[in-house]
Amino acid sequence: GINTSGIGIGRDIVAIIDKGTANEKRFVLNAFYSAKLNSFTTGDIKYQLEGIADGLHTYTLKVWDVYNNSSEATIEFLVKNNDDVQLEHVLNYPNPFSTNTIFHFDHNLSGQNLNVVITIMTVTGKVMKTIEAYVPNAPGHVSSITWNGRDDYDDKPAKGVYIYRIVVTTEDGRKAEKVEKMVILN
Repeated sequence: GINTSGIGIGRDIVAIIDKGTANEKRFVLNAFYSAKLNSFTTGDIKYQLEGIADGLHTYTLKVWDVYNNSSEATIEFLVKNNDDVQLEHVLNYPNPFSTNTIFHFDHNLSGQNLNVVITIMTVTGKVMKTIEAYVPNAPGHVSSITWNGRDDYDDKPAKGVYIYRIVVTTEDGRKAEKVEKMVILN
C-alpha cells in the first residue's frame, strides 16, 4: 500500500515543481491522497496548484509504499495565464455522415458557463442551420452538441461539402470562433 502516514524521515508523498532550480517548490500531499475502492495499490491525489508563473515547468511526484520502496515520476507542463477563449480540436464526428453528427471542441475555460452557436452554411455562404446551446460548467472537452442533419425548415440538405462556424462566448462576453468543413452523404 501507499504510505500516507509520513512516518520516517522523507517518507511523505511529495510533489516538486521545477526540481533542482532556484524556483523549486515542494508540497506534501499525504492528506490529498484517496485510495481506490478495493485496491491497496492505486489511488488519486487531488491538489489545486496556484501561483505558478507563465512558462515551461516540471512536476515531480515521489511516493513511498509501506515497505519503504519509493517511486518517482516527472512530467513537463506549460502554464499560460491567458484569459482569452481558445478553441482547439474543433470537429464533428462522424464526418462524413448521413443522419446525425456530434460537434466536439476543446477550450481553456473549463468549469465556466458557455454559450455556443454553430452556424452551418453551404460553400457559397448561405446559412442553412443555426444551433444554439448553453453548456453550464463546461468540461475542457465539449461533446454534447448534436445535429440531426436537417436544415432550419426540417428538410434534408443535398449531399456535399458544407462549412460550419462555431462561436463560443463566456458569460462576461469573451469569445472565440473557428470554421471547419463537413460532408453530408444523403
